[in-house]
Amino acid sequence: MKVGLYFGTFNPIHIGHLIIANHMAEYSDLDQIWMVVTPHNPHKQKNTLLDDYHRLHMVHLATEDFPKIKPSDIEFKLPQPNYTVNTLAHLQEKFPVYEFSLIMGEDNLNSLHKWKNYEHILSNHDVYVYPRVNSGEMNSEFANHPKIHRVGAPVIEISSTFIRESIKKKKNVTPMLPRKLWEYVEHNLFYRK
Repeated sequence: MKVGLYFGTFNPIHIGHLIIANHMAEYSDLDQIWMVVTPHNPHKQKNTLLDDYHRLHMVHLATEDFPKIKPSDIEFKLPQPNYTVNTLAHLQEKFPVYEFSLIMGEDNLNSLHKWKNYEHILSNHDVYVYPRVNSGEMNSEFANHPKIHRVGAPVIEISSTFIRESIKKKKNVTPMLPRKLWEYVEHNLFYRK
C-alpha cells in the first residue's frame, strides 16, 4: 500500500488541507493519505501552537468523512524537535510492507535541500508536490528528479494563520472549516486571544 504523508501543525486544519489531501487520494497513485500532526516544527515557535491533543482531535473531526484520509500522531511518540527523516525511518520500521511518500507544496520543495538528510529521503521515498501561489523559481536540483511527482491539485490560498487571525478579529470563518471542527473551535474558544 502506498501512503502519502501530509505533515503539518494543522493549527487548525482547514478545507484547503482537506482539498489537497483528497486530491492526492483520488488523483494520484497513493492509496491513503496520513495527516501527520507535527507536535513541534523546528522552524516554528511552539508557543503559537494549540495543545497537541486538540490539534489531533481537530484532524479527527475534519477527516472522519474521508475514508482514504487518516489522522496520525506518530510524531508525538518521537523525541522533539523531530525531523522528517527520523519519522520516515520509524514508520518504515513499524510498517515494513507500506511504501511511504511525502506530500508537500512547491514552496517546501524549494527548501528541501535544507532538510536534514534530504538526499537520503529522496533516495528512498517519492515526493508528491502540489502547486502554491508565489512559490518562487524551481530549485534546478529538483526540476526533473525521478522521485518528485507534480500533481495538478487546486491552488489553495487559505492558511491556518489567516484563520487564527480572523477568529481573533471576530470574523466569520465558517466556510473555511468543516462544521464539526468549527463547533469544536467555538466551544473551546480557541484562537480568541
